[in-house]
Amino acid sequence: MLLIHCPYCDETLPEVEFTYAGEAHIARPENPSEMSDDDWQQFLFMRDNVKGDHFERWRHLHGCGRFFNAVRNTITDKFLTTYEAGAPRPDLAALKEGLK
Repeated sequence: MLLIHCPYCDETLPEVEFTYAGEAHIARPENPSEMSDDDWQQFLFMRDNVKGDHFERWRHLHGCGRFFNAVRNTITDKFLTTYEAGAPRPDLAALKEGLK
């Protein structure tokens, strides 16, 4: 079982408390009505399938209900960090250095 830290509740809880909400840091187009169908399809459905460290969005569904971001290694399932939604991406090199 994964243990996930909610940056809002400041609690580390079992994964059943949370729900995965997709890839993080994807900016919504400013004028979606002006996009072609192919471009809109790319925005809605095409995501990176990263092998390794991946920026993800999660929701603390059975707690505060808030969305937050996380960096998780998709090979080991280990969470490197979690941080509040809207915060900039953390530096991966600094994260890995801090874990040594």
